[in-house]
Amino acid sequence: MTYFLQLLFSGVVVGLIYALAALGFVLVYKASRVVNFAQGQFIAIGAFLAYWALTALGAPFLLAAALALALTALLGFGVERIFLKRLVGQPIISIIMVTIGLASFLDGVIHLTPYGAGNYSYPSFLPPGGVGFLGVTISYAQLMAVFFTLGFLLLFSWFFQRSTLGIAMRSVADDQMAAMSLGVSVERVFALAWAAAGLTAAAAGLVVGTVSGLNLDGLTHIGLKVFPAVILGGLDSIPGAVVGGVLIGVLENLASGYLDAYIPGGGTRDVFPFLVLLLVLWFKPHGLFGTEEIERV
Repeated sequence: MTYFLQLLFSGVVVGLIYALAALGFVLVYKASRVVNFAQGQFIAIGAFLAYWALTALGAPFLLAAALALALTALLGFGVERIFLKRLVGQPIISIIMVTIGLASFLDGVIHLTPYGAGNYSYPSFLPPGGVGFLGVTISYAQLMAVFFTLGFLLLFSWFFQRSTLGIAMRSVADDQMAAMSLGVSVERVFALAWAAAGLTAAAAGLVVGTVSGLNLDGLTHIGLKVFPAVILGGLDSIPGAVVGGVLIGVLENLASGYLDAYIPGGGTRDVFPFLVLLLVLWFKPHGLFGTEEIERV
């Protein structure tokens, strides 16, 4: 039972990281119907910006985290203004190809920095050890990751439910023409959606760096893990992004803990979530919380 609880809690921590990354993915898709293939690179940039601020500038962790969040959000805003604004009204496949090219470009830029290869970790700022709960040891880094992520998700939930900008973004996601008729700037909402995607990606990178350290390939790989999480929860559902992320994280850990011993070569954590995804989509093609759109033909 203790082993199961340990796997479960570790899976929840990983799943919350996926949920943060998936949240930015969903925000961009809801606003503009664009699939962002550069989300993994945004995660890496945010994580390494914080590491740079901690080591090169000697900034305290909270200041380094705030700087990384702000700069990555600015990067997302700039990407939309410079590269994607001119493609409004063009076929979606053209915009998707731009995000794929952007992912390769950002990957190359990161490889030109000292952080393109090797493993790094944030300077220790938490006490060693952890907290015991039901026979399971939970490290302080994991606890901080859980509270930070939940706080971030609650903040975004309040933003979309209560703030003027959040309501404007929801209105554009539901009906762009109706939102424009009410005076909402769709272009501004697109840019804010990309800024929010950068913000959530940086938050995910900060959590990864705190819990397990930094590696470029590992960080960008999270961007790929976002896809099953988002599709499982529903491409246009913010609660679905959270639920899908946590489910994928838990399934990965349980599969690795219980099935790897019976599979030659192991690696079930990379396969099992996709099998569950296929099973769910068989019965619910729009995901668990996705909107079923009925179009007149």
